[in-house]
Amino acid sequence: MTRTLGAEHLPVLARGFSWLGAGGGGNTLTLELILGQRRPWPLQVHGVHELDPDTPAVAVGYAGSTYLMTERLPDAALFAPLLAAAERWTGTPARAVCSMEGGGMNGLTPLLLAPELALIDADFTGRALPRFDQMTMFVDEVPGLLACVSTGAGGVCVIEASRSADVESLVRAAVVCAGGVGPVLIAGFTVGQLTDHAITGGMERALTLGRVDLGGPPLEVAASVGGRYVGGGRVESVTAGVADPYTSSALMAGDDGAVLRLVSHTEFLAVQRDGEAVASAPEVIVCIDPSSNEILEVHGIHPARRVEIFALPAPAWWSAAPHRLRHVTPAAYGVRGLDQDGGSCSTP
Repeated sequence: MTRTLGAEHLPVLARGFSWLGAGGGGNTLTLELILGQRRPWPLQVHGVHELDPDTPAVAVGYAGSTYLMTERLPDAALFAPLLAAAERWTGTPARAVCSMEGGGMNGLTPLLLAPELALIDADFTGRALPRFDQMTMFVDEVPGLLACVSTGAGGVCVIEASRSADVESLVRAAVVCAGGVGPVLIAGFTVGQLTDHAITGGMERALTLGRVDLGGPPLEVAASVGGRYVGGGRVESVTAGVADPYTSSALMAGDDGAVLRLVSHTEFLAVQRDGEAVASAPEVIVCIDPSSNEILEVHGIHPARRVEIFALPAPAWWSAAPHRLRHVTPAAYGVRGLDQDGGSCSTP
C-alpha cells in the first residue's frame, strides 16, 4: 500500500540503508542533510502494484567515488540532462522513479526526483553492490534498457548495449570523464517489469532496520533485525589482497576465543570462524562498533577496533534462479572458497 514518508522518517530510512550497505554504498549523511532541507515533505511511496504497469519508469543513483560527494553535492538538477536524453532516445517521458541500488546512499537518491516523479519502493540490488552487471535488470537481460551517465560539463553518454559487462565498462569510463563521480539513470523499462526483474520493499525494510536500538545485547539486536549474530571481537590486523588490492582480510580475536576472519571488497563479502565460512554474500554482512553504535563501512575496519558482526538474510530474488545467485557470491568478486548455499540465507 502507499506509504506517506515524512521528514521525520528520513534519519530512520538513512540508518536502515546504512545496514543494507553491507559496509559499502557510501555514507548516507550528505544526502540525508540535503533531502531534509530541499524536499517538499511529505512524499508518497508506492508499491509496484499500485501504479499502472505500463507507466514508464527510471532508476537513479550515483556511481564512482562516494567520498567526492562531499565536494559535489547531490542535487535533482544533475539528473535533468539524463532524463532529457533518455526521453529523446525512447520517445517517452518518465512518470516514476526507483533506486538502482538498494543500500547505502543510493537508497535515498530517488527521493531527489520526488514528487515530480512517482516514487516506487523497488531497486535493482536489495543491498549495496559495486557493478552494473550485478543489477537485477541486467542480470535478467531485460531488453531495451538504456544507461545515461554524466560525463561532466553538461555532457551525457547514452549506453544501449546487449552485454551487461559493456554497460559496466562504459559507465565507468564516463564517470572518469566526469571527474570520478556522477549521476546515472537507467531507462527503457516500465513499472510492471519491476515485479519480476527488481527487488521490491527495500524502503520498507530499511525503515524497519532503522528503528532498531543498537544498544542492546547482540543476540537481541540480531533478533530485532531478523538476522544472525555472527560474532564479535577485537581487530588484530588488516591485510590487502595480493591478486586484488581492493580485497582485504581482517583477522579478529573473537570474544569467545575463536579466530574470526572478515573478508571485504567494496562491501563485506564473508566471515570465517576458525577457518570455516559462517556468513557470505549475498547475505548482508553488517559490522557495528559497540562503543558508538556506528554502522561501519569497509574502511572503518582497522586494528584495535572492537567490532560486532551481524548477517541479514539476502533478498530471495537472488536465490530464485542459479543465473542470479552466481552474480553476487564472493566468487563473483574473484574470492574463491567462501560461497555458501544461497537458498539458506534469503528473505522474501
